[in-house]
Amino acid sequence: MKKLLACIDGSLYGQTCAQYALWFAKKTGAQTAALYVSELWQYEAPLVADFGGSLGAQPYMGLTAQLRQVEADKATMLKEYLVRAFAQADLAEHLAFFHRTGMLVDCIGEFESGDTPAELLIVGKRGEAWNMAKDHLGSNMERVARATALPCFVANREFFEPQKLLFAIDGSASAAKAIAWYGANKTAFGDAELHVVSVAAKPAAAEKTAEVLREAAAAFEAFGTGCKPVFRALAGVPADAISAYQQETGANLLLMGAYGHSRIRRLFIGSTTVELIQRNRVPVVLFR
Repeated sequence: MKKLLACIDGSLYGQTCAQYALWFAKKTGAQTAALYVSELWQYEAPLVADFGGSLGAQPYMGLTAQLRQVEADKATMLKEYLVRAFAQADLAEHLAFFHRTGMLVDCIGEFESGDTPAELLIVGKRGEAWNMAKDHLGSNMERVARATALPCFVANREFFEPQKLLFAIDGSASAAKAIAWYGANKTAFGDAELHVVSVAAKPAAAEKTAEVLREAAAAFEAFGTGCKPVFRALAGVPADAISAYQQETGANLLLMGAYGHSRIRRLFIGSTTVELIQRNRVPVVLFR
């Protein structure tokens, strides 16, 4: 991996994103683009017009200028935190910090192209506005995961060094991408334990599940020695079965295919994907 993009904010999840970015940089030597976005669009002209009768345009425009300064100061503090963390790990030259204004989902495009595009996007499960909302996913996380073509590493509140990886596969192209991505970056995970599961939601799907696992076994075998996953066919509701297996094994990184490419399917997140991200207190890497 040559480059990754870490979306940073002032939440606990933002700090965890920074820790995972640093971990990947240590393991792979990847350059890290740390992005902080000030969402000041909500304070722009349309709202000035709405409040003009009660608040007045002049005071409100002054408030916007103050908010811009607050955001600039906040960006400076985040940058100092990241620079210090990377310097302590002797990786100062692997960090570049970017501060943008707008919406996060609109700002990631510049890092997905160019001479050295990012190969992984790290974003928190929730942001500052939803920091403690356990039953919700952050709106930015959902928008970014739907919009980006990059593997999307959804960070949890607490940093865990990935030691047990759980692949939830269904025979789809996106699930195959999860396995291929691991193969390309397996040195980062060292001797991490590997578990691969596929779920048959109905008894009639058992043979299909077995075939999916056989194909996955062939793919891992092609990666060479050291790739010896535990394969398990599960039955039941996919989110329930995968969550139970994750808790049983103590896996602390879940990799799975998610979302479709059709115009309709890009408008929402699949229910299994949502449930697994909400339920599990471990990071999830999504592939499209």
